[in-house]
Amino acid sequence: MPFTFTKLAFSEIILIAPKHFPDDRGFFMETYKYSDFAAAGIKEHFVQDNFSHSSHGVLRGLHYQKHPNAQGKLVGCLAGRVFDVVVDIRKGSPTFGRWIGQELSRENMLMLYVPAGFAHGFLVMSDKTDVLYKCTKEYAPADDRGILWNDPDIAIEWPVRNPVVSEKDGRHPLLKDADINFEYRK
Repeated sequence: MPFTFTKLAFSEIILIAPKHFPDDRGFFMETYKYSDFAAAGIKEHFVQDNFSHSSHGVLRGLHYQKHPNAQGKLVGCLAGRVFDVVVDIRKGSPTFGRWIGQELSRENMLMLYVPAGFAHGFLVMSDKTDVLYKCTKEYAPADDRGILWNDPDIAIEWPVRNPVVSEKDGRHPLLKDADINFEYRK
């Protein structure tokens, strides 16, 4: 199998290490293969790819889409380095409002699987960064939502004090006021 799958502190969040094959020309690696992902419990079908190019200190997030257009995401960093964050927003979850962070970079080639029910964001830690992520649902503006990146109740330990945040991301509500329709199921 060309991938190693590791469940993180929230067992639904899976860190994926693809195997790469270097030679004198560079390297080759598979970034996604349905049969391997399905064998690891990720049976999602991805329907949209998004590409983000950002500069140092840019923070994008915390984003999610509510049902019926809730998105699962497979996130990877093609160039540069990001601090990638996931927040559990499933009502009734034992980890509701808690977060985990993971560095994703061109060097470590790691990817993160983020299922529906989690808000996602990242902070750019290098001069320029390219992030590619696959989504399980297409973008649906009517269901597009977010949570304020510096919500004190979540208390994410971002590695940059004053990130560059879009006007839209700076207006997101606190988690306690967010429009969430996710329920935790064992």
